[in-house]
Amino acid sequence: MDASKIKEKIGRFRILVIGRANAGKTTILQRVCNTRENPEIYNSTGEKVGIIMPRGEHDIKNEMVFRNNPGFIFHDSCGFESGGESEFDKMKAFIASRSKKCKLKDQLHAIWYCIPMEEDCRSFTKGETKFFKECDTGSIIPLLTVHRGLFTKFDALYDVAYAQLKSMGKLMEEARELAPKHAKESFAKGSQLKFLYHSEDIQRPPKHHICLPDMDKDHADCELLIERTARSLDDDEVLQQLFVSTQRTNLELCMKCAVER
Repeated sequence: MDASKIKEKIGRFRILVIGRANAGKTTILQRVCNTRENPEIYNSTGEKVGIIMPRGEHDIKNEMVFRNNPGFIFHDSCGFESGGESEFDKMKAFIASRSKKCKLKDQLHAIWYCIPMEEDCRSFTKGETKFFKECDTGSIIPLLTVHRGLFTKFDALYDVAYAQLKSMGKLMEEARELAPKHAKESFAKGSQLKFLYHSEDIQRPPKHHICLPDMDKDHADCELLIERTARSLDDDEVLQQLFVSTQRTNLELCMKCAVER
């Protein structure tokens, strides 16, 4: 089935984005859609309700669409760092409701869980642990993303990675060039994530863990997030083609998926 027929059948790619207030969710979505503008917000009946919702009027059912890339529909769920049982229950109900939709275009297609790295290295709150232990996402496997906030431990990890590479015999310039990638790989295998992949309580761990530092920089991009999301859809050719069709600027990913198919 070609991309035009897929879009006609399914519509747009629908993603639930979960994260704390300081997780940098909007910045990540702007990078994904290659824009600096805020999304337009529509209620469940399709009526446009604004660009930025007033404090206290957030609704997970609202649809966020960026004019620069209308191929995505985003739903925003607040984090649960304050023990917000109400927000947690709303999120669970929303996922359950969407999973029961008969039409594929009305279902959720992916979940991005955004967790900022804190200066004190407090990676996961109780609420985030609760999500991965208790929330039944069905066949939707969430991807875990880490966004750089005002404070980050990645700078310190870069220094450690640089020292490790030097001790392995790498020259100064080579070690400096390889340090960021080495730091990200080390973090992804670190103790912060062990409970997600080794705990018996976690029925459906994230399919991928992705580090996204420097999102506030002009050169930042979300290529890794886009690529891993596409890879997580390998078992569903239709959804993968729909997702890839939204990548207007990522021609390399489009070509890779086409060749593999």
